[in-house]
Amino acid sequence: MMSLWSSPQPWFHAIVALASAWCSAGALAEEPCPKPVYLTIDTGHMGVAPLIGDVLKRQHVKATFFLANERTQAVGGKAAGTSLDDQWAPWWKALAADGHDFGSHTWNHVVWRAGEPKGFVLQPTAGPQAGQRLHLGQADYCEELAKPARRFEAMTGRPMRALFRAPGGKTSPALLKAAKACGWQHVPWTAAGFLGDELSSDRYPNRALLDRALRHIRSGDILLMHLGIWSRQDPWAPAVLEPLIIGLKAKGLCFATLRDHPGYAHVGTAPR
Repeated sequence: MMSLWSSPQPWFHAIVALASAWCSAGALAEEPCPKPVYLTIDTGHMGVAPLIGDVLKRQHVKATFFLANERTQAVGGKAAGTSLDDQWAPWWKALAADGHDFGSHTWNHVVWRAGEPKGFVLQPTAGPQAGQRLHLGQADYCEELAKPARRFEAMTGRPMRALFRAPGGKTSPALLKAAKACGWQHVPWTAAGFLGDELSSDRYPNRALLDRALRHIRSGDILLMHLGIWSRQDPWAPAVLEPLIIGLKAKGLCFATLRDHPGYAHVGTAPR
């Protein structure tokens, strides 16, 4: 498959030039955000995480990250491990210092499968019980939400907010009620904000996903991407991320964290 960067289109050169001019003037960092979109980033294999961090810094974009302790690739001198291990702690600390926002993605990336009278059937994709179907009560699920918050504060010295995203976006009314009872608010994404980085790159190449996003994303959308997807052969990030940011800015949109979202600005510190 031809790389996204192998033959840039004329419109892309124009957008890059425009964005560079804005950056030089400091406009991207200082102007208010009248037409915001909200970039949210879930953990993943972390193989592209340093490059994603570079793009966000270069484009003056703040994002909201949802953290789980997922299995990772070796990258940048870091051995394979997990996304919240000691190797990654300085990276998360730097992001927190840069002003990004953070929420929980459950410790073991537990995917809701079904409800039952006294709890839930959940399937972790990380941790020692990955792939098994577990029967967890409300207190167990609340602990899955709280553990990333405690680890985040240990790594960064800063509290996480009481936001969470259920892995895969899979929830039920009972699950959301249980999470709310222990102090957590769920954050889904909007339909146009599904960026497709977890889809097959054969059926959904980067070029097609970029074009779709630029056509459909509007002010107010919550966007979803990941810090690396194991199953995607041609990685979405960072190849699509910077053209997407530049293209949305050229359409008059700007980026904000969920701290500025009318539905989530009020959410306070995560329970411990």
